[in-house]
Amino acid sequence: MIEVVSRQRQRKMDCERWQAFSEKAVQAIGKDKGDATIAFVSDRQIKELNKRFRGVDTATDVLSFPAAKVAVEPAAQPNLGDIAISVDRAVIQARQNRLPFEREIAQLILHGLLHLCGYDHETDDGEMNRLELRLRRKLNI
Repeated sequence: MIEVVSRQRQRKMDCERWQAFSEKAVQAIGKDKGDATIAFVSDRQIKELNKRFRGVDTATDVLSFPAAKVAVEPAAQPNLGDIAISVDRAVIQARQNRLPFEREIAQLILHGLLHLCGYDHETDDGEMNRLELRLRRKLNI
């Protein structure tokens, strides 16, 4: 199950809508079993996370924190990890790219989920990017 929470006050987020989308995206990726948490945060919050965990003192749009690979009971779903999405960055990027805000959020969720599923665009010679573009078409985003 994907849990979606909003930890920012700039914009009201429909967490139920984004949970349903996230579940659909995980299935499209091919990981139909797995738990994750997605938190909508402010630029200030994501900047703090970025500095703490990556040593980068700037805000970013999305951060993914894949769960450690540990053995789980056969009946238990594996924990994929956590995602933080800056609503402030999403507003700016949607405007810059002339996209609806909801489409930008969907793209950021998909991008974060791909990272939780083991993809890394910094090291995979474009594999994640190609898959992300295919999945955007499949998910109509």
